[in-house]
Amino acid sequence: MCVFEGFYVPGNMRRPLLLLLGLLLLQQGRCFEFVIDGEWEDEMSDRRDHRERHKRAVLTSEEQEDFEAVRGDDITVKSYKVESRITSRFAHTTVRSSVVNSGSKAQSIGFNVQIPKRAFITNFTMNVNGIIFAGSVKEKTVARNLYAQARARGKAAGIIRANSQDMETFKTEVFVPPGSNIEFELHYQEMMQRKLGSYEHWLHLQPGRLVPQFQVDVYIFEPKGISSVKTVNSLGEQFAHLIKVTTTKDKAHVVFKPNLGQQRKCENCTDSGIDGVLSVIYDVTRDSNAGELQVSEGHFVHFFAPSNLSPLPKNIVFVIDVSGSMWGVKMKQTVEAMHAILEDLTMDDYFSIIDFNHNVRCWSDDLVTGTSLNVKDAKNYIQNIKPNGGTNINEALMKAAQMLVKATSQGLIDPRSVSMVILVSDGDPTVGEIKLSTIQKNVKRVMKEDFSLFSLGIGFDVDYDFLERIATENRGMAQRIYANHDAAEQLRAFYSQVSSPLLRRISILFPEDTVSDVTQNRFDKYFQGSELVVAGKVLPSDSGTLTSFTTAAAVRLDITLETEGDLAALDTELAKQQHSFTGFARQMWAYITVQQLFSERSLAPSAAKKRKITQRIMALAVEHQFVTPLTALLVESDDGTERMLADSPRDPKRGCCAVTFGAGPPPTLPDPVALVYDVPEWVQMTTPSTPHEAGKGPEDWTLPEKINLVDNDPHFIIHLLRGNMDVCFNIDSTPGHILNLVSDSGTGLVVNGLLVGSKQPHKSKLSTYFGAISVYYQPDRVAVTVATDRVDFTDGRSNHSFTWGATADITQDGVRISIVKNSHVSVVVNDNIRVMVLLHRAWKKNPVAVDFLGVYIPNDNQYSPLVHGLIGQFSREPEVSVYGVHEGDDPLKKEATMEVKGNKLQVTRGWQKDYRRDKKRGSSVFCWFVHNSGKGFIDGHYTDYIVPNLSGFLQTL
Repeated sequence: MCVFEGFYVPGNMRRPLLLLLGLLLLQQGRCFEFVIDGEWEDEMSDRRDHRERHKRAVLTSEEQEDFEAVRGDDITVKSYKVESRITSRFAHTTVRSSVVNSGSKAQSIGFNVQIPKRAFITNFTMNVNGIIFAGSVKEKTVARNLYAQARARGKAAGIIRANSQDMETFKTEVFVPPGSNIEFELHYQEMMQRKLGSYEHWLHLQPGRLVPQFQVDVYIFEPKGISSVKTVNSLGEQFAHLIKVTTTKDKAHVVFKPNLGQQRKCENCTDSGIDGVLSVIYDVTRDSNAGELQVSEGHFVHFFAPSNLSPLPKNIVFVIDVSGSMWGVKMKQTVEAMHAILEDLTMDDYFSIIDFNHNVRCWSDDLVTGTSLNVKDAKNYIQNIKPNGGTNINEALMKAAQMLVKATSQGLIDPRSVSMVILVSDGDPTVGEIKLSTIQKNVKRVMKEDFSLFSLGIGFDVDYDFLERIATENRGMAQRIYANHDAAEQLRAFYSQVSSPLLRRISILFPEDTVSDVTQNRFDKYFQGSELVVAGKVLPSDSGTLTSFTTAAAVRLDITLETEGDLAALDTELAKQQHSFTGFARQMWAYITVQQLFSERSLAPSAAKKRKITQRIMALAVEHQFVTPLTALLVESDDGTERMLADSPRDPKRGCCAVTFGAGPPPTLPDPVALVYDVPEWVQMTTPSTPHEAGKGPEDWTLPEKINLVDNDPHFIIHLLRGNMDVCFNIDSTPGHILNLVSDSGTGLVVNGLLVGSKQPHKSKLSTYFGAISVYYQPDRVAVTVATDRVDFTDGRSNHSFTWGATADITQDGVRISIVKNSHVSVVVNDNIRVMVLLHRAWKKNPVAVDFLGVYIPNDNQYSPLVHGLIGQFSREPEVSVYGVHEGDDPLKKEATMEVKGNKLQVTRGWQKDYRRDKKRGSSVFCWFVHNSGKGFIDGHYTDYIVPNLSGFLQTL
């Protein structure tokens, strides 16, 4: 929280909650009184007395009820306007108010704004009777010295600190003569955090009086598109219909503009009824699991929020504080939340419960599966807990870690599962080891690199700074739970954020010499509904794009995803937007870097290391104008004779940083250097020799020139190696039929295709195409289903889905899938069987054509002797002879007789298309065409190859 400062108030004059303000009547209109919140953070702050660290820092309920945005006894608030511009999840909010001292006496007028705790104030200006005070962020010591040099006469100072669940308060007061006009303007910035599948932007609205010009505008611009947007408010039902939302594909505008009559509490009331929070909730369109790479003004931001992946199994030890301070409502709500949390466990999850006071007890000494019977027993155990005694956090956490280590060493848990400890506590250690630094070292020593610790601090009697340190250092995160009527819901909501881990060991990498100053790019876990964000600077390059590679481990899968971002397109688009925040990428990079540096600073092993990090934080904060616990906002008049100061004090109960960017420890950020990373080995980084070849993926080079394929509606081309000829045939079937292409019961492989029809008949004929291709490998129960809109992967236990929107490489056991963005998918089984599926896109407004797939299968696939299918049968090449070539009805197409499999067939010389090199025009393949759906060339009739499902094997012909 920030307010303005005058004189420093000695400690013996302070009160924990509220310090009285000394208001002096000043005789000159240019002398003002200013108030600042604030303890100055320095190296000595970590040596504070233990009791001093635990002073409460909250407003009483009565003081919160008295909160007003503009405060004064006899004033006229002409306008109060709030504008937020959110561009690519980064918000710049401006709050403006114009006030007149309408009274007959000089008085103090206050301007108060509640802002999110994770936001940084970037500027504050005032215009008082034509005197403009402009703000600039400086290091605290520099700002304080400048302020002292010009401190106006007759000022008094006070401290007011407000902590609420998600907000903190900026306060300023100015003492002015009657008739004075004052204009206030505050700016702050924050990055939107994605939780449970959406972003939420909070605006606290409490003008305290009727305002002739009251307006709130929220402008959202998301380059990839907005998938949903809604508003939620605690203002009251009478205001709901006044909040208007308009949206387009990539923009949204929320406006709230009640007139004087609509602002009233009741029809004849003179008080304002606007008192609450307006929340804008939205999410963005994602066309792939590879993420979104945005480049603007020499900076990049990579957003990674995959979905449609099966959750990883969990191993959880719940560690619950049952000391005497938990008695009553706290315990009741913890029990209520734990009942709901336990219900969420699945058969694939392992869990146990530890409760502790001065002793440590285990519901089960070993991890057990999440069966309904175990869950019921655990609920009964928690229900019967009676809080009492002291708090032995150290021993409880040691026991939890040992339980996970034991389960791991015994091979009880899946090596790809996620192991975590969830600590719920409302106080500091009072029994056993009570020294916080020793507990921190002990926890770090026993927590393996695969384990994470999540800390939930209930109320304000707990040292949240400590909980945050031990969580961050052990690949987790912390959250304060506010001990009020909805504490159980807060506990459940937190658990929902970590209950579905989708990926582990995530790395977002960049080719060498393309980026520098990259923020944390390696994360221990990714949870469903959240988002990982990496930012950095783009190095000068001749290329027009920036490429990133994301590697991760899913359930039995190893994944590599490729993403590209255009270096100029976004800046061009931003220039067209009237309400976008054009500097978002630069500020977001600085925002993330500063937050991560603060986390690293809290874990610094030495004073020298801490000082070095401190210098980096201050340099970045000053450059990007962030008010942090290490910087201050100096507000001064044009001539520099009048100065005010605002700072952001360190809240010892919440730590310096409210934002956790990933379930993992903060990176060690060295002095600015070019951080470069190698791309995965499978990526071919060679420059194509011609523009035509630029679209080819790495798999194109591995398939032979001559190949068996089926493409278009559907045309088969069978290449006969010994005869050095190509034979073609069509299959005229019905939409919905599934045709078997390869069926090999010996290796356990099957390739099937689902037929779809054109939108309508053309020349009285309804064409059919392959709309889905399935490659099923029975030994691993792995099925890859390629459709025109996505690629699905399942192994019988877990399901994963990828779009065509990004290049990806996925590996599980002996099966590898390579997706080349909007081009093709290659499936390789045991390195000796390959299938490529080619995507064809039709113009959406075409009245007939539909999207469809082509299948390309090389002759050298190593099947068993049992292989069959429309294509598979030709791995045993039949004897084929063609003779009697003569002119046909069409002079361009000769005719002949073909002898094959004891049949004499009349065939026609023609050509079909291979679309691997050119998906629009294709390359002509000359072949002998067999009529009547390949009758006589294929075994049996084509209807013999219709199977009941995409994983079905062909019955013996």
